[in-house]
Amino acid sequence: MMPSPSRYIFNRFQVANRLLGEHDVPLACVEQVVTVNDAKGKQKVLCSNQKLKFNPTELILYCKDFRIIRFRFDEAGPQSAKKVCLAIAHYSQPADPQLLFGFEYVGKQYYGSLGERVNGVDPGGGLQMPLFDRPSEWDREIKRTGAAEWRVCSINEGYIVSSSLPEYFVVPVSLADQDLKQYLCFFTAHRIPLWCWNHPNGSALVRMASISDPLQQRKLDQRICSAITKSHPQRSDVLKSDLDKNLPNIQDIQAAFVKVRQICVIEPFEESEEKWLSSMESSRWLEYVRAFLKHSAEVVYLLEGKHVSVILQEEEDRDLSCVVSSLVQLMLDPHFRSLTGFQSLVQKEWVMAGHRFLDRCNHLKKNDKEESPLFQLFLDCVWQIINQYPAAFEFTETYLTVLSDSMWIPVFSTFLFNCPQQRTENSMDFAKSKCIPLGEEKALRFPPVWDWSQQFTPKDQALFNNPMYVGKGATCVQNGAVKSFRRTKKNYSSTLRGMPSSLRNILMDGHDSLTLTRRNSLVPRLKSDFSQIREVVESPTERFFRDWVSRPADLQGMLIPQLLPSHLALWRLYFLRWVPEASIPKGGPVTAYHKLSQLADEVEKLQSQLRQYKGATPASTPTSNPSAPPSDHSRMYFKACSTLEPSSTPEYLSSSFPFSPVGNMCRRSILGTPLSKFLNGAKIWLSTETLANEAL
Repeated sequence: MMPSPSRYIFNRFQVANRLLGEHDVPLACVEQVVTVNDAKGKQKVLCSNQKLKFNPTELILYCKDFRIIRFRFDEAGPQSAKKVCLAIAHYSQPADPQLLFGFEYVGKQYYGSLGERVNGVDPGGGLQMPLFDRPSEWDREIKRTGAAEWRVCSINEGYIVSSSLPEYFVVPVSLADQDLKQYLCFFTAHRIPLWCWNHPNGSALVRMASISDPLQQRKLDQRICSAITKSHPQRSDVLKSDLDKNLPNIQDIQAAFVKVRQICVIEPFEESEEKWLSSMESSRWLEYVRAFLKHSAEVVYLLEGKHVSVILQEEEDRDLSCVVSSLVQLMLDPHFRSLTGFQSLVQKEWVMAGHRFLDRCNHLKKNDKEESPLFQLFLDCVWQIINQYPAAFEFTETYLTVLSDSMWIPVFSTFLFNCPQQRTENSMDFAKSKCIPLGEEKALRFPPVWDWSQQFTPKDQALFNNPMYVGKGATCVQNGAVKSFRRTKKNYSSTLRGMPSSLRNILMDGHDSLTLTRRNSLVPRLKSDFSQIREVVESPTERFFRDWVSRPADLQGMLIPQLLPSHLALWRLYFLRWVPEASIPKGGPVTAYHKLSQLADEVEKLQSQLRQYKGATPASTPTSNPSAPPSDHSRMYFKACSTLEPSSTPEYLSSSFPFSPVGNMCRRSILGTPLSKFLNGAKIWLSTETLANEAL
């Protein structure tokens, strides 16, 4: 093993994934395969079925989760080194979806020779959340939101009218199936308007593709808007937001993401370098995060403040609308801030709505122009809101990071396909080609990512739980009694609101339009915001947000993020977790998380003891003896210390927790790990920079 620089000393800690070994990298996670010959000074990016004309001395894998892994071939023969490099390049770039690992895995793991299910869970059967693949689950969502004038539509059963829509979706009661069948041919990809969510005041959030026939534009707009208006108790107006005009496109988002990766991971990282922050701003990633949050907040104003329904329109209704519709619901509905609710939101607005995960993740490496990190952008937006209102969410940033990493484990139906129909078609063809008997099932049933027991132990899953979460069912102890928590102004602490109300949440451009300038640099926008405070008469929109921020935040009500540039931050855990120079030993947000988890665990134990002393039923108590140690049923990863133990910060904690940058130390003066050693169980050496001034 190679010595690590003494400048960076870390205690190793890594959450174990049940599907992956300690150093396993899924082939779907490999972004680029680069071979190097030190003696000849050559580098080559390998694509599938390419020839390699020189003998490699080193292999560099650039991974989609921001890791860079380097292997040395000092102890391997030249032909063996070539074979390894070419094999990885070939299998990391499959030519067909059915060559993805998930098909072989599901076929062997879940199906026996007679077609019976083996060794697996029935997707959806053991989950406490809807997958929205059946009418009953849509019915429950309609009832939950009080959308009495909306109904489940089944005209797409068997995907006979649109290949990208789910089999079941929700439409206004006043629109008959026959009308919908007449309209669908005028919409791009036959994607007629879909209901997303209903506000308690009756306003609806709807998404739809653009109308492909200009001659039918006015007629269809009137009919659709009339049906949505009839679904509103007050027959309120309907406003349309054109996302293609108001937000960055997928190519802009991809370009920004590539720049952030270059800045955070590939280029030499020096935290004190003056150019680092300006480079981050020039990437425009945070600008785009702000743009989506800002636009979503404007839609929130229309639904909440003006009581009107909103249609989100996009060319194909499969990309930008997924981000905006999800953020709007997250800001307005506390149900989606719980773990189960958030997962159902992603399932509903991304998976079932037909987001192109296969293309946007570029699993097949077919078309780089189709690749775009829209889901990562959404998770970053969610993290920004969590960062401002940490007690409003049941889940943590660790959960968001692990969810993003799961995109590159090609086993789950959640992230493998462009739409449900594609999953069904490909899995049926694969089952036939491999003679896998399906029994009564239509196709192979891929496991959803939401069954986290497939990847993590119950203890590691506890890292998803936020100790500060204040949910509807949360409990607190008042005057020695356990009571249900109800937030009032007396309970509220306004320490998170650092700026005067006159300067907070300047969201609009001085008018009520949903128009958003696409290229708006953060610094010029900040200057214009201040000039509006002095010169522009306050609009109804600005008054709405000013009034909202002047009141204590209801964590079980509407949440609006603060959007001045100073309020948005780089998501360090996601972007910098593998960079040792950026890791803070015994520092970062995890230190507060550690203490709060211990405190929450202690409160849970005290509550349990109070219930026992008050004579609770045996079924609700972990033990009948109050003095006996409680069973390990806590939701917290870090447990409360006993009075005899010091409450010190564990040595392995760092700002990268629960990920470890240890070994991520490859520099020109330090050679990578010989591949033969790795295959014998030696550790991988991870790199955070490429060789300086050497183009790939």
